[in-house]
Amino acid sequence: MKNPVLYEELLPGEFTRRIQAAPIAYLPLGTLEWHGEHMPLGADGIQSQALFERLAREVGGVVLPKLFLGPDFVKEGAQGQLIGMDHFVEEGKERSYPEQQLPGSAYYVPDALYHAMVDAIAGQLARAGIRILVAHGHGPSTRQFQALAPEMEKQHGLRCLCCFFDDYGENWREEGFQVDHGASNETSIVMACREDLVDMAQITAPAGVMPLGLAGVDPRGTASAQVGEKIFAYTQRRMAALLRQALAELRA
Repeated sequence: MKNPVLYEELLPGEFTRRIQAAPIAYLPLGTLEWHGEHMPLGADGIQSQALFERLAREVGGVVLPKLFLGPDFVKEGAQGQLIGMDHFVEEGKERSYPEQQLPGSAYYVPDALYHAMVDAIAGQLARAGIRILVAHGHGPSTRQFQALAPEMEKQHGLRCLCCFFDDYGENWREEGFQVDHGASNETSIVMACREDLVDMAQITAPAGVMPLGLAGVDPRGTASAQVGEKIFAYTQRRMAALLRQALAELRA
């Protein structure tokens, strides 16, 4: 069945009507990356696309295809190039698992290439009539998008937003969107939108031991679709308000 908010499925006239009503484009910043034994490799883009489809239905705009290439921490190790969670060290703590190439990760591009891709996307969207660009997903991708935002706003006339907020408190796990790595927060989000893709029984770490390649709160006993729906609702409410304000400013 046709999805009326996905850019790639729209007829030209449908696209024109949607952006005339709300000139917003949403860019899911995904990866093909280890998110634990229990989670799909495309978890980043799956989560952000699901949020963006909800926002597009509520506020308007079009959802772009997932961008699965992105930047990350990288170093050369004994086994070759180590990327992201291959050599993760939790801040202030000893390494929680040996450096290793985690299965399935295939997404890394250097910062300069990522910047060029995002800038090209922004320029083409502006050409097509988009005035507001929302991008979110993979942490390093999202943070670099934030850093690039002022220049893209200057060069392309785009208002650039992401879905991180600076005021998370003790409830960060149920308010932040994609604020851990494959742990309780992200597992709950994927369970809420694609529970069929999560298999907690695949986790092999003993009880009390953090599963391999995760960062955050152990999802076992803490993650659920219900928690994920709370996360969706919180972020959707705040983002919808920001987008309506941005649209009002455009029309003023």
